[in-house]
Amino acid sequence: MTERHPETTSARRIERLATLPLFHNLEGRRVVLAGNSEAALWKAELLAATGADLHIFARDDAQMFSGLAGDIPGGSVSVHARGWQPADLSDSAIAVGDIEDEDEIRAFVAAARQAGVPINIVDKPDHCDFAFGALVNRSPLIVAISTDGAAPVFGQAIRTKIEAMLPAGLKAWAQAATDWRPAVQARDLPFSLRRAFWERFAGRAMAEPERAPDSDDRAELFKALDRLESAHDGTGRVTLVGAGPGDPELLTLKAIRALQSADIILYDDLVSPGVLEFARREAKRMLVGKTGYGPSVKQSDINALIVSLASQGKHVVRLKGGDPGIFGRAGEEIDACAAANIPVAIVPGISAAQGAAASLGLSLTHRDHARRLQFVTGHARSGDLPDDLDWQAMADPHATTVIYMARATLAGFRDRAVAAGLDPQTPAIAVLAATRPDEARVAATIATLPERLGELPASGPVLVMVGHALGSALSEIASVPDQRRA
Repeated sequence: MTERHPETTSARRIERLATLPLFHNLEGRRVVLAGNSEAALWKAELLAATGADLHIFARDDAQMFSGLAGDIPGGSVSVHARGWQPADLSDSAIAVGDIEDEDEIRAFVAAARQAGVPINIVDKPDHCDFAFGALVNRSPLIVAISTDGAAPVFGQAIRTKIEAMLPAGLKAWAQAATDWRPAVQARDLPFSLRRAFWERFAGRAMAEPERAPDSDDRAELFKALDRLESAHDGTGRVTLVGAGPGDPELLTLKAIRALQSADIILYDDLVSPGVLEFARREAKRMLVGKTGYGPSVKQSDINALIVSLASQGKHVVRLKGGDPGIFGRAGEEIDACAAANIPVAIVPGISAAQGAAASLGLSLTHRDHARRLQFVTGHARSGDLPDDLDWQAMADPHATTVIYMARATLAGFRDRAVAAGLDPQTPAIAVLAATRPDEARVAATIATLPERLGELPASGPVLVMVGHALGSALSEIASVPDQRRA
């Protein structure tokens, strides 16, 4: 087996964006709006709500904005009963034009470019440096939705959905975060403790979003922070996280929270890019993968790396395909951390067996056919079939057996299990890349399946399930299209 070393990965952390969402602080800054339609009035209300120093050039219809000027939601509003001039754009943070005439649009855009001012022409995306999205307002918590101008109605529908999901009371929690942040920052805490405080804050807010936080909440959160600070000795922590079989939608909420609080993520080759999309963007990522009969990072190197990074005060997330406690060598990593007095938490994941069975629409147990479920590994440290498997158990007609990493040793497994009494006609299914878009399957009997593994792609994780509970799937796999995404 070729030795491999841990490597920092530079794979992209985010898919391509049509536009970059930004939140501008316009408090007290000059903003120019040219126009006098209903759309211009709405943009004026929106801009005034930010506390901007808003200058509206309304030509001969300044009266339209009199209500806004008399009841300003924030900042200041100056309405000018004339058209705009190039000098009006100087020193502006942004400029917005509700203009229909093409010559005037070009002139407005040119003046803004000359002044170095980002510009938006209402409903004219080809002339815009930025766009207004649909807003969910729980200020200071604000959610903006953009479809890059392609489908504003779709954006509005999404906004309505999010509005229903975010209780109005979150506004008070967001304001409390603004008010309490200086006290947290004044303590000059390491990142891990600041993060822990805000995780507790967010947990409390999401548990009781309809009520406003009070002095008791503040006191309890800061007392918890005091306890964390007094106990903190500079040592980090380790979280073993199950990434599931590949489909990122199978991640647990707890796994996502761990990924979003990580400083460093050590992940296997079996972890899909979609899972890593949930990780904190700033987290460093290191590939420490193992491939069957191919280049692999030594487990001792992984153990040492985990301990070294956590000893530097980092939150290390060890991200493993499937469930970390099923053939993931989690025990060795836990022991290494325990020897170094580093705390370890485990976040279970959907196992590859569960994912494969669900993808096939099967139950791994059945009261008529399988009262027992057993997971076994297809190879030992040497890479050969393990010698110490209980072959009488493997031959049990009332069990479903799931064999991990069985591609190279399945023929030997069959021979030994059949010799121990396993019916050669027992249904067996091999699944490659379970739950992923490139999932592939072969169904046969255990007698013939080893010779048919060549029908699967040459690379990728293969799981084999054997047992009479799978019988109903044999005739269906070849004839029924993939139903995983139905």
